[in-house]
Amino acid sequence: MAGSEGSNVTELLNRWSDGDEAALAELTPVVHDELRRIARRYMARERGDHTLQPTALVNEAFIRLIGWDNAKFDNRSHFYGVAAQLMRRILVDFARKRPKQDGTVLLKLSIEAAAEMDGTPDPEILALDEALKALAEFDERKARIVELRFFGGLSVEETATAIGVAPITVMREWQKAKAWLYLQLQKTG
Repeated sequence: MAGSEGSNVTELLNRWSDGDEAALAELTPVVHDELRRIARRYMARERGDHTLQPTALVNEAFIRLIGWDNAKFDNRSHFYGVAAQLMRRILVDFARKRPKQDGTVLLKLSIEAAAEMDGTPDPEILALDEALKALAEFDERKARIVELRFFGGLSVEETATAIGVAPITVMREWQKAKAWLYLQLQKTG
């Protein structure tokens, strides 16, 4: 994202948080394309016959975002990170509610592309969700970095801004988190 667009989104978020409903009307078209990009990333990792479409995922996440009372976002990275987390939760909820014919849920999610690990198996989204929950239990920052980078598609710099650390810290924590997740998913695969 360009710096001016990022500051524009942050300004609109602040105005909206302060109760300016007109800011929400301005914000919606500005963030829609980025939210669709995040949704397409999620959906690209899903099985081919998935009935949930990226537009529906964006709409559901956006409805939840604007429905929060006293919503306050620090900046555009924070907003997109929360949106990505909501999309992940929506997909996990969808996966839990929609079993396959034999009663098992098979929503495939490849960690290869984002984690850049050769030979990584295609774990189910539920297995990845469980692994992220386990990671968050002992290292919440690493789990948050995975959510922002992998699910939200944020850059190292955007992630650093969103969580308030240096970019080098994000890079180090990202590498450690990928390795930990890889091992966890190997155990469950």
